[in-house]
Amino acid sequence: MSNLLPFNSTIINELFKPMPPEDEPDLVSGFYLVLQGYALVVLKGVELTLLLSEFLPVGADLENKKIRIGFWEGKPLWAIQVSPDLILPPEYEALPFQGADTRLDNKLATIAGRAAQIIYWEERSHFCSHCGGALVRIQECWGKRCPSCSSEHYPHIHPCIIVLVRRDKELLLIRNAAWGVGRFSMVAGFIEFGESLEECVEREVFEETGIEVTNIRYVGSQSWPFPSQLMIGFTADYAGGEVAADGIEVVEAGWFHEDNLPVSPGGKRSIARWIFETYGKSTNE
Repeated sequence: MSNLLPFNSTIINELFKPMPPEDEPDLVSGFYLVLQGYALVVLKGVELTLLLSEFLPVGADLENKKIRIGFWEGKPLWAIQVSPDLILPPEYEALPFQGADTRLDNKLATIAGRAAQIIYWEERSHFCSHCGGALVRIQECWGKRCPSCSSEHYPHIHPCIIVLVRRDKELLLIRNAAWGVGRFSMVAGFIEFGESLEECVEREVFEETGIEVTNIRYVGSQSWPFPSQLMIGFTADYAGGEVAADGIEVVEAGWFHEDNLPVSPGGKRSIARWIFETYGKSTNE
C-alpha cells in the first residue's frame, strides 16, 4: 500500500498531531526537530530520536527561527533549520533522511520531511507575489493573505508523475543528464497547464524516450519533500516507437530485462523503489 511509504502521513499518525501555528502554546519545552539541509540533527551514541529542549546544540538561533508544527508524542514539536555552515558539537551528528544512509527509521525520516516542507514554505512566503506586500497568516491553516491586495497564498505542492513502462518482460529505464553513469530510473516529470495525469504520462514518456504507451494505470502516490513534490505513480504498456533519449534531460534510455536491471532504481525510501518491487516482475502484474 503506497500510503505506508515513508514521507506519507500514515507513517506518523500515531505519534504526530499537526497543528496550525497560531495555536502555539506559550511553552517552549518539548521536542525540537533540528534540520541541517535535508538531514536531522541527533545525539550520537544513544537511541535515535528527536531532541528534547534540554539537549539542543549550542549555536542554533532557536528563539528567532523556531516554528511549532504540532505535537509529537503529546508534547509540542518545534522545527528549525540551522545553517549548513554550523559546526555541530562533537556529541551531535546530522543524518540524512533520504539516500543510501538509512540509519534514521521511517518515522523520523517522515517527520523530518514534513518539517522540511513547512520550513521551505515559510521561508518563501513572506511577501505577496502579486503586489509585494507583507503577508499575514490565515487563521487555522498554513495559508497567508496579503492585507494590501487581499490575495491569498497557500503552500505550493508540485504534482509529478512517475511511470514504469513495460514491454513483455522488459522495463523502460532512463538516465537523467544530472545523474552519474550507471544510475537509471523510471520516466518522471511535472504536470503542465491543462494536462490530466494520464496525458502527462504520455507526454513525458514520448518527450524523453520517443515511444508511445497505453493501458496507463495509477498505482500509488508519495509525498516527496525535496522540496515539495507529490509523486504520483503509474504503470503503462509499450504501444509503439523506437527508444531514443532526447539528449537534453535524458542521455540514456533503453529496455532492460526485469531480471537484469542495471541497479535497484530509486532510493530505499522512494516510490520508485516501491513501484519496482511491487510491479517490476511480470508475475506481479
